[in-house]
Amino acid sequence: MDPIPLSACVITCNEADRIGDCLTSLAFCEEIVVVDSGSTDATREIARQHGARVLQRAFDGYRTQKDYAVRQAAHDWILFLDADERIGPELRAGIVAARAAGFAAAHGYRFARATRYFGAYLRHGNAYPDRVLRLFDRRHGGFRGTREIHEHVEVDGAVQTLRGDLLHEAYRSLDDQLARHARYAQRMAEHLHAQGRRARVVNLLLNPAWRFLRGYLLRGGFLDGWRGLVYAWVEAWYVRQKFIRLWLLQHAPR
Repeated sequence: MDPIPLSACVITCNEADRIGDCLTSLAFCEEIVVVDSGSTDATREIARQHGARVLQRAFDGYRTQKDYAVRQAAHDWILFLDADERIGPELRAGIVAARAAGFAAAHGYRFARATRYFGAYLRHGNAYPDRVLRLFDRRHGGFRGTREIHEHVEVDGAVQTLRGDLLHEAYRSLDDQLARHARYAQRMAEHLHAQGRRARVVNLLLNPAWRFLRGYLLRGGFLDGWRGLVYAWVEAWYVRQKFIRLWLLQHAPR
């Protein structure tokens, strides 16, 4: 019996420096779909060189963009990556084995994501294993709901965990990380505000502290050395930004 065909999906915008490695790691898939939202660099050209079918669509939210990509795929089994991610060797072997077995164990598969941070992969704290569900049967799941930020796949039925890591080349620099967190914090604050959530002083004071303590001490982020310290501290600042921005939204003049 022929293996179940697999469609890989990626959304992009100005990822010329990273998209090649991402798509190379997806070469074992029968199809690669790239949905680009107006790149001004060579992202689309590089994607085509790697055999991807490239579509263009204006960006109106992460969840919506990813759902669109999934719906354009030719096959029902989807492997979804961000442009700064790539499939590690052990994970690829796990995916190939699950496919050879007809994906009989589940309707979705999750796996650990390892983030490279200033030259080394973080292996502790909030950064790892950071399991994500990215391999799924779209007939039983997908990017559901209304939240456009920190979106994730939901699946009806069994979910299994595969061995191996999804390698995450997350940040080009500290400035890149801080700028990304600022965008995410604003989008998340807007989502919470639309849902009727309110920020209180305790959120501004305690939530960032809890994020730091949980990741750095309770989950062993300190074992990653100075990288673990910096990562935990910047994470805590993201949480503080989110609640500050929510506070400003709820106190804005009507």
